[in-house]
Amino acid sequence: MTEQILESVKSKYGAVAECSLSSDNAGVKAVAEAFGYTAKELASIPAEANLGLSCGNPTATAHIRPGEVVVDLGSGGGLDVFLAAKMVGPEGSAIGIDMTPAMIERSRANAKAGGYTNVEFYQSTIEQIPLADASVDCVISNCVLNLAPDKPAVFREIARVLKPGGRMAVSDIALKQELPEAVAQSIAAHVGCIAGAIQIDDYRAGLLSAGFEHVEIVDSGKDLNAYAKVENQSGCCSPTMDASNPLQVIEASCCSSEPVASASLHEELKTLLFQYDVNAAAASVKVYAVKPKTNS
Repeated sequence: MTEQILESVKSKYGAVAECSLSSDNAGVKAVAEAFGYTAKELASIPAEANLGLSCGNPTATAHIRPGEVVVDLGSGGGLDVFLAAKMVGPEGSAIGIDMTPAMIERSRANAKAGGYTNVEFYQSTIEQIPLADASVDCVISNCVLNLAPDKPAVFREIARVLKPGGRMAVSDIALKQELPEAVAQSIAAHVGCIAGAIQIDDYRAGLLSAGFEHVEIVDSGKDLNAYAKVENQSGCCSPTMDASNPLQVIEASCCSSEPVASASLHEELKTLLFQYDVNAAAASVKVYAVKPKTNS
């Protein structure tokens, strides 16, 4: 099932990347603002960098400084990369990692359109970050680590690429209690960043096991139902599910006017959010941790 989930995630976000979602859509902008971005921040970067996929604003808690190297895991359209690029300035660099070719293509186009000279984007899974050991000052991520099937591998990779004393500042989804079975087994809930989340205590233990210290995981108190605000803009961009096999994703042209027989992943997620109080079990969290400095 893990491989099927991963392929569903790739299909979902590949389809979203090819859609016309941007901060120009009221629903997309509303989601970003609901999870901590200011109107000024959104106006300062290419509109197409915001796809309404956030669950927080990691750049607000990362304490990014001029001249640093910052890496965004699961960079999508480049939203956090472009914000970080302004913070690190011309002497620093902001690097995006994403596993979907369509997202990389979109983010690179956004970088070109915005005239950014201190950003780079690489296609890769976040379990295998294509960067050298101890080469990064700060790792950020926004609602992506919960999608990774092998979270311990991700934590180890973050620790590997960080310089001694480097830090991670992540916005993510974590669990406060067990999910209802229907939600836990839903592919839509997996690609919707909920069913793949782990318990907060397990999250903390995983980071400590990877060698991090000063681990903090704080519930932001944000309403996860904010995702419903983007429904009218993004529903047509989701792959559809095969009614006879709930693990099978059917590719469809983005925002196609052709009717589909089965509900989209987004519609299934919307239905789950109405049936279950996801805020009771899951939370948007701010995660902060530091890689220890080497002994002098």
